[in-house]
Amino acid sequence: MGEMEEVDIDHITTDIPSHKCPVVCESASHACIDRENNPLTGPVFKNPVCKVYRFQTVDSKWMLVREQMEECTLSFSIPKQLLSLYIQEDMSRVQDLRELGELSPHWDNLRKEVMTRYGGIINSYQETLAELDKITGRSFKPSCCKAQKSLEFIPINLHTQRMRVTCPRKTDAFYDIVTVGAPAAHFQGFKCGGLQRLLSRYEAEKKSFSTAYQCIYYSPEHTAKAQEVLSTVSLLQPLITSLADQLLQAAQEHSSPGLRDALKNLSDKTEQFVHTLKDELVKSALLALHAARPGYVSKNQKQTPVQGGQHQGHIHQGSDQNQSPVQGLPGHSPATSVTESTAVCNNVDGSQTTTRDGGPKHQDSIPHHKEYDEEEWDRVWANVAKCLNCVIAMVDKLQEEDNSRQEPVPEQQLADVITSHNPGDWREQLRPPVTRLKECVMEVVEKAKRAMTFVLLQEAACSIPQGFFLQQRRDVVFSQALAALACGFVMRLYAGMQDKGFLRQLHLVGLVAQFESLLSTYSEEIGMLEDMEVGISDLQRVVFQITEAKTDDLSDLQPLVCGRRDHFTVEVPLPRLVFQTLPEEIKGGKPLRVFPVLFNVGINEQQTIAERFGDISLQERINQRNFEMLEAYYKSLSEKVPLECLPCFQTQTDIKELLETLGQNVVTKKKKNVEILWIAGTICRRLNGIRFTSCKSAKDRTSMSVTLEQCALLRDEHQLSKDFFIRALDCMRREGCRIENVQKNIRCRKYAFNMLQLMAFPKCYRPPEGTYGKVDS
Repeated sequence: MGEMEEVDIDHITTDIPSHKCPVVCESASHACIDRENNPLTGPVFKNPVCKVYRFQTVDSKWMLVREQMEECTLSFSIPKQLLSLYIQEDMSRVQDLRELGELSPHWDNLRKEVMTRYGGIINSYQETLAELDKITGRSFKPSCCKAQKSLEFIPINLHTQRMRVTCPRKTDAFYDIVTVGAPAAHFQGFKCGGLQRLLSRYEAEKKSFSTAYQCIYYSPEHTAKAQEVLSTVSLLQPLITSLADQLLQAAQEHSSPGLRDALKNLSDKTEQFVHTLKDELVKSALLALHAARPGYVSKNQKQTPVQGGQHQGHIHQGSDQNQSPVQGLPGHSPATSVTESTAVCNNVDGSQTTTRDGGPKHQDSIPHHKEYDEEEWDRVWANVAKCLNCVIAMVDKLQEEDNSRQEPVPEQQLADVITSHNPGDWREQLRPPVTRLKECVMEVVEKAKRAMTFVLLQEAACSIPQGFFLQQRRDVVFSQALAALACGFVMRLYAGMQDKGFLRQLHLVGLVAQFESLLSTYSEEIGMLEDMEVGISDLQRVVFQITEAKTDDLSDLQPLVCGRRDHFTVEVPLPRLVFQTLPEEIKGGKPLRVFPVLFNVGINEQQTIAERFGDISLQERINQRNFEMLEAYYKSLSEKVPLECLPCFQTQTDIKELLETLGQNVVTKKKKNVEILWIAGTICRRLNGIRFTSCKSAKDRTSMSVTLEQCALLRDEHQLSKDFFIRALDCMRREGCRIENVQKNIRCRKYAFNMLQLMAFPKCYRPPEGTYGKVDS
């Protein structure tokens, strides 16, 4: 086979008898071919294993097939970066809690308890990160280590696999897939189920916790909103300050175009800042925080002394402030309660305050004998927009004055006129309104930050300790899922650098990432599937950005993660020469979206038990929900991207028709309906998507699925002879990359199946004789 690589593929003879087994050869030189031709593979993919086959086509010619499996450095680098970000975020949360200021004894004790919990998580994550830093040279976690505490953030058995097909008189074709163990918290176990079940139970119980801790109940949507406000204002405040300084710099340079551009950017970001804070959650949280201060008493108590020390709560309706503070900016809506159902919450002083589902109604109150101004937030919030209007007015005035001085004069005289003006005039006139704008933004940030921190304090206080355990579990699962997604995205990007249609699709719509799962819905695996469902769904919070690498050094080409739990960005650096070939939108830093979808069909003996005696509703719900998401993605894609951008396949079945067939299969009551997986995988490839396949450890069932998919592609796209299909399938399973994967994981060249288990498998998922036997996995 090594000699055959050097001859013209068109001259390969067909003198091998048809009854002979397909030829297989392992060669290190083959493994290096793709790496030498593509310098981008070096930074992320390593330790290649390559197998080469020769299979007969229907017209009695021969195709050359190369399998190449590689490890991915992102298996460790992404989780380590995430751990650092988790630690940084939680330390910032602790600091925010400290900066809440003085609280009543009740709230102060809750704050201390929450800070202690955060401290425990921070210490645990720091220990895990220290253990991971000690590991050198490894780039994948074998399945036998899936429940190891120090490696719980690392994805199980993450590998990429590429099949390259060379046929006579045809261009080479590539088919990529990422294999990874189902993202799940194996160390924490599945005795009580996985994340999906645990989170549902937790939200149902949290309302009773809030009563016990005298906290306000906030829904997951309100908690997410609080995190979003914190994240957005923290991002926009330094950006607005920087843009304001750029405006002053343009004024100093007496540059009208620079002044206009700087003003436009400043206006856009400031309006975004104001819109972010147009939320009643901020206002109601400020009132709740005020009521938690020491010495809080209601206004009614101040005006009407009560005998016997009894405190009467007084409810006061806030005035309607729906008038827009600035032309072009929306007004602040009247105060409303957080949710709908009425409840009674205990105040710090023992009085009771009527709320609606936990959101405190407005009440006049006085901290330390000073009456609280309910409309203060409206004024502070509106002042930002008013200050921006002052800046805009001043810029307009300066430019009008400058234009009035200009008369048609020769170019040299015009330069002399501009030079004669004091370049500091504009800057000095602009400085006061710009300074006031920055001060107002800072004031709003401080108030909003305290308000949202108090929301998160209450959410954390009423979720002790279960909420913190669930957050840790979710962090673990998300870390594994993100490492796999980043690996798949980088692989797909590297493969599509020369495909203009793909790059157009990438920045206009984004990519679909299709996760195929073979987990059963019985026993521990149902908990794994519940973890995986949440982990894959959380990937919707991730965007990618392509950046220009500082140098071509391998260390500068490693993807970087930034952000916080509610939103992460993965930056993928490319060498300068490669980066320059990209569309302007991508080079400009446009966030690139990924749409994760998950389809699951259990195929083992445990799934047989689930279908006969158990419950498969989780699988049915997952498949139905993700089918709808895939359908929505295709609709968006077809509206924004011409179909010519999509890859061409020999099978001419329309994507819309494939989606209809998939929809029918999803609702059909059929045992082990693996056609769902086949059709979903086909649609993913037709949509330029990223393919993932998983089972518990990405070793045995995953190997059966990957090899079946590869042979199906050879049959459908490259005319593999039907007489060769089964022999090719058995050959890949016996001698190919997947049996090498088994060897890497458990030091044994046998799939971990016994005959009883295989009897429950669909026939096409059964390995050839002599390649299986029950072993510890």
